[in-house]
Amino acid sequence: MSTSAHPSSSAVRTGGTVTDRLVEANQRYAAEFTNSGMDARPALQVAVVACMDARLDPHAALGLKLGDCHTIRNAGGVVTDDVIRSLTISQRALGTRSVVLVHHTGCGLESLTEDFRHELEQEVGQRPSWAVEAFRDVDQDVRQSMQRVRTSPFLPHTDDVRGFVFDVKTGLLREIDPTS
Repeated sequence: MSTSAHPSSSAVRTGGTVTDRLVEANQRYAAEFTNSGMDARPALQVAVVACMDARLDPHAALGLKLGDCHTIRNAGGVVTDDVIRSLTISQRALGTRSVVLVHHTGCGLESLTEDFRHELEQEVGQRPSWAVEAFRDVDQDVRQSMQRVRTSPFLPHTDDVRGFVFDVKTGLLREIDPTS
């Protein structure tokens, strides 16, 4: 084994990489870990789909604890085919019944366009197979996401699907009316 692949604990203590610091934090976490018998089924039978933005902590914002929900995150909190896949497994195999969608103010997807894919193609020589899913109106994007969940043939539980916009300046959620 090379020493570069496994930094010494002294390298971690003196700084190292961000990942080194995360691994060190995990060692402290594991030393006090008491949840080894926790069920994979969320206690509140809810799945939360949220943006990956670093300013948004869905568990804290919604008063959730470890084990309460499934959390699915991506850029924009967009309901993509992969999110539908995760929600389908969450509902059909792990008992969730409710879906909460959380977008937020000041999302980076509001400043991108599908031209981003073209620029990537020019740079790397291959066009991404995925859509950027950029948007200009966060409320409308939440409505679209709710509609995608509600109309998926794979999801048996679509009666309790609600969407919100998290305000990154105040920490408050604003519920979005799906019909406006």
